[in-house]
Amino acid sequence: MSNQSNLNTPRTPLNRRLMLGLGGLTLAGALAACGAGGGDTAPSADVTLDPANPTVVKVGANPVPHARVLEFVDENLAEDAGIDLEIEEFDDYQLPNISLDEGSTDANYYMHEPFFNAQVKEKGYEFEHGAGVHIEPYAGFSEKHDSAESIPDGATIAITNDPGNQPRALKMLETAGLLSGIEEDSAALSLTDEQNPKGLKFEENQPEILVQIVQDPQIDLAIINGNFILQAGMSTDDAVIVESVENNPYANFLAWRAGEKTPAIEKLDELLHSPEVKDYIEETWPNGDVTPAF
Repeated sequence: MSNQSNLNTPRTPLNRRLMLGLGGLTLAGALAACGAGGGDTAPSADVTLDPANPTVVKVGANPVPHARVLEFVDENLAEDAGIDLEIEEFDDYQLPNISLDEGSTDANYYMHEPFFNAQVKEKGYEFEHGAGVHIEPYAGFSEKHDSAESIPDGATIAITNDPGNQPRALKMLETAGLLSGIEEDSAALSLTDEQNPKGLKFEENQPEILVQIVQDPQIDLAIINGNFILQAGMSTDDAVIVESVENNPYANFLAWRAGEKTPAIEKLDELLHSPEVKDYIEETWPNGDVTPAF
């Protein structure tokens, strides 16, 4: 699933895109500014894709790596496939789903399955999704320690407040030997003494600001989502702890409204799983900060 929320000014590079920061534009204002209304009617499932008259697909995405992957598709593959991507970038994890639910976008590309399931359960969204495209490993960064072993008892860990991702962060700490017995529904603020034998203290924060918190002298370790690592210009090469991508269940995928997988969305999902996209990901992020999931 991108980085910091200081990007709150709309810009229009390759396609029509929407940059939304935490304290920036409201969704309604942003949509009015870019003119995205989703149309009066849903796209017909009977549409035949025609390269001479491409079908527009509006896709919400986090800036890095998702929007960059979509830009590659749009510049290199979409035209011959009969689709034209309009990419709207969002700097947080809530607005892309709001936009999709309201019909302002046709699909989005930024979620993994645990987060998708949490959003559907909490918000009541009626969405469907495709297979995983890529994995961005979680990582823990520290200005005070150079290994997991050097993190002391009682250390303060900055962690996401997102329930769809927090167990993922806790599992990474468990793999590093800092926690024990983490379950799918474990929460940082309610760990038992058996689960948290080192007495680690947790500070919950919105995922998009955790990069800034790494510099806080009170923080021993900040656990950051892969997309925000990339957007900040950081690398997992400098992390203290990095999540394994082997058998990783957190691959990001394309999602759309239930029952609305049009031929254009189906074609986009196919292109995202093409050899060309796999090569692009591997060549752009050779250290594995983004790893193909297919």
